[in-house]
Amino acid sequence: MTLEIITSDSLSPVHHGFFTRKGGASSGVFHGLNCGAGSSDQSDIVQINRDRVAKSMDVADRNLVFVHQIHSAEVVTVTDPMEPKAPRPRADAMVTNQPGLALAILTADCQPVLFADPKAGVVGAAHAGWRGALDGILENTVDAMIALGADRDNITAVVGPSISQRAYEVGPEFLDAFLMEDQANARFFAGGQGDRMHFDLPAFGLHKLRSAGVNAEWTRHCTYSDADRFFSYRRATHAKEADYGRLISVIRL
Repeated sequence: MTLEIITSDSLSPVHHGFFTRKGGASSGVFHGLNCGAGSSDQSDIVQINRDRVAKSMDVADRNLVFVHQIHSAEVVTVTDPMEPKAPRPRADAMVTNQPGLALAILTADCQPVLFADPKAGVVGAAHAGWRGALDGILENTVDAMIALGADRDNITAVVGPSISQRAYEVGPEFLDAFLMEDQANARFFAGGQGDRMHFDLPAFGLHKLRSAGVNAEWTRHCTYSDADRFFSYRRATHAKEADYGRLISVIRL
């Protein structure tokens, strides 16, 4: 099956893609393009899926670069391919100005965010769940791009398939964490049943990006609501499935 890749005209002409689960070799709950080495899927099958992604991005396998994602605000600058067996940096975003290096982020409801300044030849990729977004992962990615020569006014960021507000129910302690940072963050929450609320993660991400002074948009795809196209941690949890697949999003110069 052919891979399905969502792209944004706003990142043109930079080669990029938010990959759906279609076109992969995994089966069972991982059916499709599961690229998560941290899942309980067969490691050789995950590698087949990653190889298909690398081929579609026109890079060698070792040039498809990952980090060990930890829901942090840490960003690394990538200058060389990473050896297959080498430990990955513990971080949640990468930036580079090196042609031929493809920055890859894994998600399953969190925001995959791809950044580009085509004029300066600098790109970035971030994994932004609620914790990372609250702690500054998006702003830190912008700053790291600027350190490589990007111009804030020329950076575009696109939020890929993420969990939407209607599917993201949270408790009062979650709201408290956001209000402690800024009382105005209440606008990203809508009322639910009892003391439950619904959090708008993509809107919060867009707010953070635009406040950092960059152009930003969301592809408007909800991972939870479209099981045929996307993996979702929360949907798998609600279905009491043993594990879940990870989507991949990639950008390269």
